[in-house]
Amino acid sequence: MDASKKQPGYAALALMQITAGGSAGFVEVCLMHPLDLIKTRFQIQRGPDDPTRYTSMLDCVRKMYRTEGALSFYKGILPPILAETPKRATKFFTFEQYKKIFLFGADSPTFLTLTFAGLFAGLTEAVVINPFEVVKVQLQADRNRFVQQQSAYSKAREIVSRDGLGFRGLNKGLTSTLLRNGVFNMVYFSFYHNLKPLIPKSTSANVDLVWRLAIGFCAGTFGSLLNIPFDVAKSRIQGPQPQPGVIKYSKCLSTIVLVYREEGFFALYKGLLPKVMRLGPGGAIMLIVFETVYEKLQLWFS
Repeated sequence: MDASKKQPGYAALALMQITAGGSAGFVEVCLMHPLDLIKTRFQIQRGPDDPTRYTSMLDCVRKMYRTEGALSFYKGILPPILAETPKRATKFFTFEQYKKIFLFGADSPTFLTLTFAGLFAGLTEAVVINPFEVVKVQLQADRNRFVQQQSAYSKAREIVSRDGLGFRGLNKGLTSTLLRNGVFNMVYFSFYHNLKPLIPKSTSANVDLVWRLAIGFCAGTFGSLLNIPFDVAKSRIQGPQPQPGVIKYSKCLSTIVLVYREEGFFALYKGLLPKVMRLGPGGAIMLIVFETVYEKLQLWFS
C-alpha cells in the first residue's frame, strides 16, 4: 500500500476484519448449506437396523426430495445465516488478534503463530456459535416437509423451556464444538497462510486466484479429515437421541468411544463426503471472499 495514504486505526481495522469475515460466512453458507444438511443426516443415523438409514449421498438426496420436498435441503438454514456474520466475523477478527499474541518475539507470523492463532480463533468461534448449532442440528434432523417444520425461533424456545440454557439445553455439545472448530481452524489457517507465500509469482490475477482457491480447498479438506470424529460426536449429542427421554450421547469422548464400539471405526467418519464437498470449496470461498472484501475496504478506508 502507498505509504502516503492514511493508515486505518485499530477500530477501522477491526471493522474491516469483522465486515469481511461476515461477508465470507454469509456467501459460504448460502452456497453450501444443502451439503451440511446431508452431512448431519448421515452423522445422526445409526447402524444397519436404523429404519431411516440412507445408503449413499444420492439415496439421501432422492429420499429427501421425494418425501420432504425440494426446500428440505435448506432446513435449518436460518440459524447459520443468523450466526454466520458473527461467527465468521469472530473467526477472522480473532485470528488476526491472536496472530499478534502468539508472535513469541518474532517480527512476523511464524508456523507456530499461525497454528496457535487458528486454534484459538476456532475455540472462540465455537463459544459464539454453539447455541445456533444446537437449533440447526435439531431442525436438520426433522424429516417432516419443509412447510411443516418448526421455525428456528420456535425450536429455540422449545429447547430452552424444556432443557434450559445450560449444557443439557441450548449449550449442549459445547466440548465437541470446541474440539471440532479448534482442530479445523488450526489446520485451515495454518495450512493456507503458510503455503500462500510459496505461490509462484504471476502477472495474471486469474492464475493467482486459482492457486489461492486450490490452497484454500486443500486447507478446508485437511481440516475436515482431522476434525470429523468430533463433528460426529457433536451431531449425536445435539441431535435426537435414539430413545426419546433417554440420553445416550452426552459427552464428547464417551460418545466417540461408544460410536466406535457399537458401529466401528468408519462410523466416526460418517458424512465425510458431503462435509469435504462443503468445506473444501467452502473453505476456499471464505478465504477468497474475506481477502477480496478486506482489500476493497482497505482502499476505501485509506
